[in-house]
Amino acid sequence: MPHEVSEPGQRTEQPRRAPEVEAARMAAVRRYDILDTPPDGAFDRVAALAARLFDVPVASVTIVDSDRIWFKAAHGLDGVSEIGRDPGLCASAVLRDGTLVIPDTLADPAACANPLVTGPMGVRFYAGAPITTTDGHRLGTVNVLDTEPRTVTETESAVLADLAAIVMDELELRLSALRTVRAERRWRETERRNAAAEHRRAEGERAAREQAESDRAAIASFASTLQRTLLPPALPVVPGLELACHYHAASVHDVGGDFYDVFPLGGDRWAFFIGDVCGKGAEAAAVTSLARHTLRAAAQHDTDPTAVLEALNTALLADASVGGRFCTAVFGTLRPEETGGFTMQVATGGHPAAYRLHGDPGAARTEAIRPKGGMLIGSFPRATFSQATFPLAPGEALLLYTDGLIEARTSAHGMLGEEGLTAFLSGRTRPLNASALVKDTVALVEDATVGDDIALLAMSVPVSCPDLPQAAGAALATTAPETRNKEH
Repeated sequence: MPHEVSEPGQRTEQPRRAPEVEAARMAAVRRYDILDTPPDGAFDRVAALAARLFDVPVASVTIVDSDRIWFKAAHGLDGVSEIGRDPGLCASAVLRDGTLVIPDTLADPAACANPLVTGPMGVRFYAGAPITTTDGHRLGTVNVLDTEPRTVTETESAVLADLAAIVMDELELRLSALRTVRAERRWRETERRNAAAEHRRAEGERAAREQAESDRAAIASFASTLQRTLLPPALPVVPGLELACHYHAASVHDVGGDFYDVFPLGGDRWAFFIGDVCGKGAEAAAVTSLARHTLRAAAQHDTDPTAVLEALNTALLADASVGGRFCTAVFGTLRPEETGGFTMQVATGGHPAAYRLHGDPGAARTEAIRPKGGMLIGSFPRATFSQATFPLAPGEALLLYTDGLIEARTSAHGMLGEEGLTAFLSGRTRPLNASALVKDTVALVEDATVGDDIALLAMSVPVSCPDLPQAAGAALATTAPETRNKEH
């Protein structure tokens, strides 16, 4: 994300946007129904994280209203809930696509008149990244402020933009949850009316049933939409590695707590994780969102897998809105080797074992990756986590999954369990590549009774050959995500 730096004597404000553009922006602000809402741990955490990352005394998350700047979260601004829009630092930042950086506010003709600059705080440095919706409306900013002039790098500017994107994700999640709750209320009211209208004419009964079905479909639609916000829209392409994933929701009416992701760490290193939050519904979805964002943010700060899980454990315990919910997770990093394949570092917190597969199809050797000592995440302040380091060589594959897979019940053998999964993986006759591994695992439980969500994440290293350069990568999602299910 590019950033714009204010030069001494240069005014930061831009010409006012057309009234219709500002009206559309304000309509977007109203759509998210966030103004004048009480404090929220997720946004407070973003402000606190911004203050720590930039080592500044003040950081905030603001929404730009028609005539004011309202603080959704303010770290280091006790007692301040809003300020006038003009002259405004945030009002200038919200007019830009990139991060606005003012190294010295006293040297900026517009910023020097701001109350935060002229008042007791004496702000001398400001940087703000816009919070932008998917349809291009800038709702507000994530800001960092200091009492001394300073500069920021392009990397720091990108970090601030990422924090603004996290805030936008939280706003989308909150909006989806509100819509789901409202739809559920409508559905419950419809059911009550149906009971009262049981003796009405047949035509009236039919109309009531059609309305109830419509409301159920709306709940399923909202649940599906919310579920998609908790999963990556697509897996990235990692050179030299094939990736594949699958998600199966146990019910179309509930949002599950399973999650996974693969993302770059910079250079040639990558990170991945898979996890499962206790429970279902909007509350579990909020914890899932917190877990995903915390893991991604922590990995940019410290790439040691156990340290990343410790950061997630701290975040879950510190957020009162989590309400005692915990999760399990596997977090790992991978680094390519010059001789081929990757070095994997994997840490676990209470999650089922991952499986490393190698050997010939039909007689594959399966190795359970289960570092000893990994505790549940979010249950104990001094939880400990363990990690293992191992190679993933050409011709080998790694399968990660959530416990809905091993808890699936087949008609012939009861619960699949880890023993059944191990036997299945060892007996596969198809090649050890990620896409085939995921498709075969999905087929394994196709006719099973599945009582919990299932998430799968597989990766494999192709065997290099003259016609297929090993540097080529591939990514496959077998679902988008899967919502088909037999209701038992």
